[in-house]
Amino acid sequence: MSAAYVTAGPPIRGTLDGLLGGPGVADLLTRAAHRDPDRVALRCGARQYTFAGLDDAVSRCAAVLRGLAAPGSVVAVAGVLDPVFAVGFLGAIRAGHVSAQVNPLLHEEALRHVLALSEAATAIVTPRMYRRLAGSRDWLPRLGRIVLTHRDAETAADAVPTLWDLMDGAPAGAGPAGSTAGDADPDAVACLQFTSGTTGPARAVRLSHRNLTVNAAQTAYGHRLSDTSVLFNYLPTFHLMHLTIGLAAGATHVLWPDEDVADAVRGAARCGATHFYSLPVRLIRLARDERLPGLRIPGLRAVLSGGSAVPPEVTEALQRHFAVPVTQGFGLAETSPSTHLGHLERPRTGSCGPPVPGTECRIVDVDTGVPLPPGGVGEIQVRGPQLMLGYLGRDRSRDVDADGWFATGDVGRVDEDGYLYVVDRIKDVFKCDNWLVSPSEIEATLRSHPAVADCVVFDHPDPDSGAVAHALAVVTDPATDPAGLMSFVNERQPYYAHLKDVELVDAIPRSATGKVQRRALRDAALERRRTR
Repeated sequence: MSAAYVTAGPPIRGTLDGLLGGPGVADLLTRAAHRDPDRVALRCGARQYTFAGLDDAVSRCAAVLRGLAAPGSVVAVAGVLDPVFAVGFLGAIRAGHVSAQVNPLLHEEALRHVLALSEAATAIVTPRMYRRLAGSRDWLPRLGRIVLTHRDAETAADAVPTLWDLMDGAPAGAGPAGSTAGDADPDAVACLQFTSGTTGPARAVRLSHRNLTVNAAQTAYGHRLSDTSVLFNYLPTFHLMHLTIGLAAGATHVLWPDEDVADAVRGAARCGATHFYSLPVRLIRLARDERLPGLRIPGLRAVLSGGSAVPPEVTEALQRHFAVPVTQGFGLAETSPSTHLGHLERPRTGSCGPPVPGTECRIVDVDTGVPLPPGGVGEIQVRGPQLMLGYLGRDRSRDVDADGWFATGDVGRVDEDGYLYVVDRIKDVFKCDNWLVSPSEIEATLRSHPAVADCVVFDHPDPDSGAVAHALAVVTDPATDPAGLMSFVNERQPYYAHLKDVELVDAIPRSATGKVQRRALRDAALERRRTR
């Protein structure tokens, strides 16, 4: 712990040698293709691309996209768990455009919002997204061209081309006009990354080539990736981080779009996976799956997760079963995304690990902004070379202070060794009798009850204490008594974090990444209470 209670990762120089690439994001692929052209870069089912083959496909895509929009235009690319995302995303950047990763699961209004906000000139979308956009074209005057990722039964006869249709016959070796590999401005905008939108309309984060190439190296280092690694991507959508870290390390990246957890583990074993990436909600299902005792992944080195907390009992169960560390990280769209990664050699259950190389972190009092010592709970602030250029249409100085610190909006603490523990979102915590209460900590206790399959906790107004905790719970036994669940939690929590009500429900609404909108659930629960 350094002065003013700042924790810092190791220096970039000397630590990330061999992993740092650039200056442009697409140059990571160029380097990997030069170093090991015949190694498999991407595999999805029966399809696979070597690094040389992927590099060729990206160049042909760049030639196509350069003809569809003016230089510097925004090209929106659906983040589907398919090689088409890698080809489209990197192809747009190699063409001299700005890539914008779009969640393919967005409903019509949210999809229209991100395309309008980014002023996308071209959009590479799934057939389902294309149908969602059918009534929105008048709202998107800048959107000149739509291209499909693939066809389905409803678009088989449609005149809209797929990206593969347009690339067929396109010349390879086609970068931006007048450019060669390696001449990108590292501080220019490479992509727009959208915030999750769980606490309000999604915002567009401007990330530079430097942001992305540095964070790719930081994360590849933290996950101990090399050119012998096999990344197994078991997520519902393609996250940019997994693409760039694989390129930085020269590792093979396996995409697994099927949902069944046991099939995913079997697939990872067949592929020789060394790193298994998934979401907490899927790891929870895996830990509880009756087929787990018969599942093994020889050669596995780590199970890695992020986005929300992995329950400690799930971490411990999977660590015992696979005999490898099960870690989680911390980061945001604004930080490209990683700032902290669980330590693979010295993991600590519940921790997001220390800062990645070149990154600093401090915890400040939520009300006063004064830095807190180890153990103090407050807002997490970070700074480092992976921190965004700023939000689209908004001056960076409004969100990053003069010393380079960015307030994440998350509440957490660090221990004496600089390991970060995330407590909750500032917008989710509340005060009961002036005590700060974390819904996530109450959820962790409630979820440890053997009859609870899923749960969410939020606050309800209280005339005496200000606010009290209310829970929605999904149970495995319909005879479960809500009062018994309340007692179970309250025996294990301080008085101000006691549950005052538990409501049994059939399911907890979650996004594709496992996140819940506590505010919306809170409002709905209050309305139910008023109409009882």
